[in-house]
Amino acid sequence: MRVLRVLVPVVALSVGFAPGTAGGQSRGVRGIILADLTWQEAETVLTPETVVVIPLGAASKEHGPHLRLDNDHRMAEYLERRVLEAADVVMAPTLPYHFYPSFLEYPGSTHLRFETARDVVVDVVRSLAGYGPRRFYVLNTGVSTLRPLEASAEVLRAEGILLHFTNILEVSGEAEDEVREQVRGTHADEIETSMMLYIAPDRVDMSLAVREDNPRGQGGLTRRADGTGTFSESGVWGDATLATVEKGRIVVEATVEGILRDLDMLRTAELPTGGP
Repeated sequence: MRVLRVLVPVVALSVGFAPGTAGGQSRGVRGIILADLTWQEAETVLTPETVVVIPLGAASKEHGPHLRLDNDHRMAEYLERRVLEAADVVMAPTLPYHFYPSFLEYPGSTHLRFETARDVVVDVVRSLAGYGPRRFYVLNTGVSTLRPLEASAEVLRAEGILLHFTNILEVSGEAEDEVREQVRGTHADEIETSMMLYIAPDRVDMSLAVREDNPRGQGGLTRRADGTGTFSESGVWGDATLATVEKGRIVVEATVEGILRDLDMLRTAELPTGGP
């Protein structure tokens, strides 16, 4: 899941928003935080014209020795704040669990079966669609999540509900190409570590960053040198030692910009014809 040239100073984001005001909005913020509303207030904002955003980021998934297990969750919540500042959306709570089969050899990593991950999103969207909205966007920070998210979208299309989601392999691809120096890698690597240095530098320990960029195997990461997956003793695939704050700024701002573009397209996209 990565685009913009700074909507607000990053320092302001690091200390959070001002206390919420009535209606689930903070001062200077366009979007509405669903969880801050009463059900009566929710009834007034969940209309057929509303775009609902659902952040998705693993709350416990390995990211090498230098990043924390909650890396994706923190990234999702950072991007959520940026979207709330810039877009007229209703922001649902962050989903902390989904489809992450590639990391289960590393303690602390969590994973839902494909069907469970698909159905969790379907059930959350169906619940909120029942009050009016027909357009939903999953602010996605994963790669393995893309297949079950497409399956969720397919189920919902048949019900007349439109679900789009962030493809982090594409949303900031040009920006990543601009800054990338590593030979290969996509996990806890140069790019992801750079993003976290920009978003939450206190959650990064560069003294523990490593390079592990073995050729890709079949399947997920593995700690077994004789395994069939991509071997990584540390859980890193790429070269985290090349990460810098400036690379992170370029990729994160590109990610935000790309997400906002996605939302603009979703807002005007034709709804599917399925449903009752």
